Amino acid sequence: MLLKKENGWKNEAVVEKKEIFKFCEEYKRSLDLGKTEREYVKYGLSLAKSHGFVCASTKETLEAGDKVYYVNREKNIVLAVIGQEDITKGINYVVSHIDSPRIDLKQNPLYEELELAYMKTHYYGGIKKYQWASIPLSLHGIVILSNGEKKEIIIGERDEDPVFTIPDLLPHLAAKYQGERKTGEVIKGEELQIIVGTIPTTLKDDSIKEMVKYSVLEELNKAYGMIEEDFISAELQLVPAFKAKDVGLDRSLIGAYGQDDRICGYTSLKAIIDIEGIPVKTAVCFLADKEETGSNGSTGLQSNYLEYFTADLISKRKLNYSDLDLRRTLWNSNALSSDVNAAVDPLFKGVHDCQNAAKLNYGIVVTKFTGSRGKSGTNDADAEYVWSIRNLLNTAGIIWQTGELGKVDEGGGGTVAKFLAEVGIKTIDVGPALLAMHSPFEVSSKLDIYETYRTYKVFFEKMN
Repeated sequence: MLLKKENGWKNEAVVEKKEIFKFCEEYKRSLDLGKTEREYVKYGLSLAKSHGFVCASTKETLEAGDKVYYVNREKNIVLAVIGQEDITKGINYVVSHIDSPRIDLKQNPLYEELELAYMKTHYYGGIKKYQWASIPLSLHGIVILSNGEKKEIIIGERDEDPVFTIPDLLPHLAAKYQGERKTGEVIKGEELQIIVGTIPTTLKDDSIKEMVKYSVLEELNKAYGMIEEDFISAELQLVPAFKAKDVGLDRSLIGAYGQDDRICGYTSLKAIIDIEGIPVKTAVCFLADKEETGSNGSTGLQSNYLEYFTADLISKRKLNYSDLDLRRTLWNSNALSSDVNAAVDPLFKGVHDCQNAAKLNYGIVVTKFTGSRGKSGTNDADAEYVWSIRNLLNTAGIIWQTGELGKVDEGGGGTVAKFLAEVGIKTIDVGPALLAMHSPFEVSSKLDIYETYRTYKVFFEKMN
C-alpha cells in the first residue's frame, strides 16, 4: 500500500470541529500573553500551579503521580509527572523552545539626530529584515536599575499604549537607494532602528545638547525610575504589537507572532497537564530558550540544565543515586523534539520536494532529519525509533504526515533534536507545519494544532 495522507478536515464531524476551535482560543490567548520567553515561562508557571504542580525544591522525595516543576533563570520551565516505572528505565521528554525571532535593543541604544530620538537595535534569530519595517511594534522586557530593583516593561499591548516602528523609505525615493540592493539588504541591520520621540524637554539647562533624547529619558525615569546607564542591565525586545487572529473566511487558520515554537510549547504544556491517570514512564515537558541562536547559553539546550533537573528527579526517586543512574536514564529515554516544519505554499512550491513536504491541515509532521544540504547539523532518527513513533500515532488514530525542510540544496534548518540525542536520548522532530515561518505573522492550521496536542498527550501516556 502506498503512503497516502488526506486533508484532515475531510468528513470531519461538527462536534470535533467545535472542540478544535475551542482548544485554539486559549492557544491564541497564550500567544498574546507570552510574546517573550520570560512571559511564556510566567504563563506556563501560572497554568501549572493552577493544575496542582508544585516546585520540585519543596519535595525531598517523589512518588508516582507527583507533579512538579522547575524554573531556570526565568527562561526555562520544566513540568514533570512522576511515572510508575523505575525512572532509570527512561523518561518521555517533549522538548520545545519558547524564544522566537525578534528585534532586541542594543545596550547603548538611545540617540538624537535632526531632532528625532531613535533607539538602535540588534536582531535576534533568522529574520527577513524588511518584514519588520513599517509595522507597529511593542516593547517588552525587564530592566535592573542601579539599586538592583527589577522592573518589567510592556509598552504597546494595551489599546491606550503608544507603539513603536522602524520607518521604511518611501517608494518615490527608493529606486536607487534600495532598489539595487539584494533582498536580504533592502533593510540593513543597522537600519533597524525605532523612533521613540520628537518633543524636546522643557527643562532649561544649557548643558543639555540633545533635548529630545533627554525628554525620552525623562519619560523613562518617570515611568520606571530608569537612567540611561540602566540600559546596560536590561533585556528589552521589540515584537509585533498585534494580537493572534483567525485567518480565512472559515476561520480554519491562525495568524500570529511567535508560533515558532510556542505552538509546541502550548500543546506540550496542555498535554502534560491533561495526562489521564499515572503514566507508566515519568513524563517531562521542557520549554527551553535560545534555539533561534543555536541553543547556546545557560538557558539553551547546549547547557547541562537537562542533566541537572533529570538528576534531581532521579535522586528523589532512587536511594544511593550515582552518575551512572543519570547516564542510564538518559540512554533509556525517548524524546520528541517538538518544533515546527515548513508547510508548502503553492506560490513558492519550487523550494520544496512536494512528495516529501508538509502541508497545512494534514496533521502533525514527523521529520526524520533536519539540517541543511548534506544533513549537516541533524539528529537523523534511526529507523527503529521512527517505527515506534509511527506505530504510536497510527494506533492512537492521530492525523500525521512526514516532511523535510525544503529541497536538498535549497537550505534547511536545525532544531534542539541533536542536543537531546548527544546525551543518548532517542529523539525525533515532531511538530506542526507553518506558513510564513519566522515572519511577524506566521500562519498555522487549527486542525494541526489539535493533532499536535493529541500526539504529545499519547506520547506521555503510552510511549514505551
